[in-house]
Amino acid sequence: MGVSDVLARLAVRQAHVLVVEAAGHWLTRVAVERLTSARGWHLAVSPADADILAVCGSTGPELTRALASLWDQFPGPRARIDVASPDRAAAALEHAEAALRSTVRQEADSSARAGHGTDDGDRPPARHDDHPAAPHGDHPAAQHAGTDTGAAQSPPGGGIALAHGGEDRDGLEMDVLHVRLGPVLPAWPTGLVLRCHLHGDVIGEAQAYVVDAAQRGHAAGGHRTSKAGPDAGEFAAQRCDNVARVLALAGWSDAAGRARVVRDLLLADKRSAAVTELVRLRRQLRRSRLLRLSLRRVGPLGPGELTRLRLAPELAGDVWDRLDGMLDRADRAVSGGTGAVTALPVTSPEAVASVVSGWDVATARLIVASLDIDVLGAVSDG
Repeated sequence: MGVSDVLARLAVRQAHVLVVEAAGHWLTRVAVERLTSARGWHLAVSPADADILAVCGSTGPELTRALASLWDQFPGPRARIDVASPDRAAAALEHAEAALRSTVRQEADSSARAGHGTDDGDRPPARHDDHPAAPHGDHPAAQHAGTDTGAAQSPPGGGIALAHGGEDRDGLEMDVLHVRLGPVLPAWPTGLVLRCHLHGDVIGEAQAYVVDAAQRGHAAGGHRTSKAGPDAGEFAAQRCDNVARVLALAGWSDAAGRARVVRDLLLADKRSAAVTELVRLRRQLRRSRLLRLSLRRVGPLGPGELTRLRLAPELAGDVWDRLDGMLDRADRAVSGGTGAVTALPVTSPEAVASVVSGWDVATARLIVASLDIDVLGAVSDG
């Protein structure tokens, strides 16, 4: 065993996985996240932070193009896996580990990226050689998830966006920068793209759409077209998944991990243990004065605005209120208490674009996560 093999074996112990979910495959994404944690691996927050790209479900043409651009930005050694269903997640991660450990495979991939050969064929070909492989430590993960600059925010082609002049909301001349958020971004609704016009660091205007809308199986502003919605346990698990997203973006990764544990217990039909952990999580969050102060008065929504945007009345209040509401809905759904809600209306992309205007990018991501999105409506690219 050579030095390269020893280093590869050590590196695999701390692998980072960037998980991408295709529409309708959230259970597959959850399975990959659970098994990633069980291996002692970590979830990546950007391509530069990742060793493995895990694509959950079948992607449409728009998401496929976005993934090709994303893959170009992965440093080596790297591996890509496509996971079709939850029961195939374990085998896919085994395959990724073997690929990372294979010196021959990684050397072939490196040569292919440099234009000296071809890779092994189980990943998209590199399109250009102007992205040299960078050491993992050269790209520290963003401490605040809302401040990373992953590929999803880069303009098409990987270029650097430049600001140009324009008027802000008060009619004053200032620089305007166009930034795209999504469709691949941690703690982000599946397939959502926000095109933001930044005035300084504030979003002055935004347009939203969903990639591969024709394949998502539901219509704009309506309700689920599927006759069978999730059962109470799965509905509660989805709420806990959204709670984890808010907490991760708020910078409390340990609490986010506990929310994912509750989610996984619910999906494993271990309701008694899930309820116990959910109660503990709620108590921990309510005792956190720092979290409450951080989320209070952020993204407030009144009843009138919720009606105008066709959002659920349960979303009234600020991000803190909505976080507590998600936990309450999960608790009621799994315990069968009075007033239990087991379905939420479809959230339209236009509503998402409306609520982020006037906020900086990091706060906007927090607001989007707090909307407790169950299903996104599909609209054409405007």
